[in-house]
Amino acid sequence: MTAHKKISLFSLVLLIVAAIDSIRNLPASALFGSALIFFFVFSAIVFLIPTSLVAAELSATFPEKGGVYHWVKTAFGEKWAMLAIWLQWINTMVWYPTILSFIAGTAAYLINPELAQNKWYLVTCILVVFWGITLINLKGIHMSARINSFCGLVGMVFPMVFLIALGAYWVFSGHPLQIQLNADTLIPSLTESTNWISLVAIMASFLGIELAGVHVNDIRQPQRNFPKAVLYSSAFLLISMVLGSLAIAFVLPEKDINLVAGVIQVFSNLFDSFGMKGLTPVLAVLIVVGSIGGITNWLIAPAKGLMHAAEFGYMPPFFMRKNKYGIAHNILLGQAILVSLLCSIFLLVPSVNAFYWFLTALSTELYMIMYILMFFAALRLHYKHKNRPIAFKIPGKQYGMWTTCVLGLFGCLCTIAVSFFPPDNINIGSHLRYILMICAGNLLGILPVFLFFFYKRMKKV
Repeated sequence: MTAHKKISLFSLVLLIVAAIDSIRNLPASALFGSALIFFFVFSAIVFLIPTSLVAAELSATFPEKGGVYHWVKTAFGEKWAMLAIWLQWINTMVWYPTILSFIAGTAAYLINPELAQNKWYLVTCILVVFWGITLINLKGIHMSARINSFCGLVGMVFPMVFLIALGAYWVFSGHPLQIQLNADTLIPSLTESTNWISLVAIMASFLGIELAGVHVNDIRQPQRNFPKAVLYSSAFLLISMVLGSLAIAFVLPEKDINLVAGVIQVFSNLFDSFGMKGLTPVLAVLIVVGSIGGITNWLIAPAKGLMHAAEFGYMPPFFMRKNKYGIAHNILLGQAILVSLLCSIFLLVPSVNAFYWFLTALSTELYMIMYILMFFAALRLHYKHKNRPIAFKIPGKQYGMWTTCVLGLFGCLCTIAVSFFPPDNINIGSHLRYILMICAGNLLGILPVFLFFFYKRMKKV
């Protein structure tokens, strides 16, 4: 009866691509010039490919219930699973203000580009968009999947391809390039910490590849289609993000790259150069649509994972209540209130760019801790369920699994280490102040999970 509502392979690929929101992170990656190629390839080897392979095998091994909560719970028990799903959820709370400010900054080009730096405009636009998307998600996963597929195709894939095409035209038509690609610039000096900082922005571009695992019961033929979708989307993401970041770096001087409105800046400059200024608002609308599609999946997937934790008694029954569409509406409304409070901090900081980078680094760190748990869980489950029949396995048996997980763990630890160093080209205050902010952010992000442990223990008493 509900077979027609299952998510197809094509829709799942679009869901993953749009959820990772590739186009938003391009300005941050472009800041690092020609070195970005090295770090994108490095990130693919030590993070994107390992994460994709592990998520594919775990989802194929446990098709009856997907997501990081179930994987870590099966490997290490409920408490570690609660920590993992909490990290995934709180990371998205920290991340929402960055993607929402990007949407607001891009939409500003439809009215007045200077609004992209107006804090009151940003906060107002952010709240309207986020609460609107929350209300859409209350209608259920099938509604959000349809919206996401449309938004991903129209507002993410098309602008990305168009950006790459314009960047290629800029290069081959003889326009001056802001960066040069040669043997000296392609391989950065790995002894300088400032070069490694680009790893944070690039790793942030790949976060979320495992999120589709929570939808495993809603996918047609999950054991066959999920691994395919992960591999197809990973290839598209890597190629498109490298070329898209280069397009921005070729056209805009480093000092002119704005993290909130960088993508639409490039389109605006290119259209001005080619006498097509009227297309700027069209692309602004498409990018806004695509970004909204990305949030649609990010909004509901971690909330579904947190719902699993509530079912095991780590949260009050209030959060377990579902509406007629099977959605944990109190969790969605609770996170909307929390994000509204986080976004209001924009009104208190001196620099939008600085706050944007801080949130990007903090959310990336929190997510990397979750990935560390996921890689350890994959190693444990590889031996714990050795004889379980599955449709997809990482090639190379135990050697392939160990190589994949060790590479992934190395990538996570590298990213956590370099996220403590702020970029020189963003004014975020003293280095000590920045480190204290990151440490405090991590502490405040992780501490609430111990309250859930305490709640469950007291409930038993």
